Amino acid sequence: MTNFFDMSDRSPNSSLSAGCGLVNASPEALQMIADFFKVLSEVNRLRIVCCLKEGNKNVSQIIETTGLGQANVSKHLKLLTQAGIVGRDQKGVNVFYRITNPLIFPLCDLVCNALTTQMKQRTEQVELLKVLQQSF
Repeated sequence: MTNFFDMSDRSPNSSLSAGCGLVNASPEALQMIADFFKVLSEVNRLRIVCCLKEGNKNVSQIIETTGLGQANVSKHLKLLTQAGIVGRDQKGVNVFYRITNPLIFPLCDLVCNALTTQMKQRTEQVELLKVLQQSF
């Protein structure tokens, strides 16, 4: 089995930031991380993940909550399941979907907080520019 975080063949002068814990990660590990974020980079998949935060739901319930079409929901659920973010449970004739990765919501919160901070900083910069503009 490949150890994706094997650092034995990595140079200390890697092009990645030295402060990053992944500086010496293998290309395979970095690809896995990129693929994980790629799955989360689609708006409708994020909507489905948010929908499942409330609890397990079947496809009909996901469609009703998100307003997406059945084919679209099914396609996104398949990708989310393959990525290990969502799991499925058969109960009689129904299939219920649930979040299987407990880190998804803290990760989303972290990203939202970072974006909020960036937006506040940009707003402050715009306000400073307005003040400067008024002085001309």
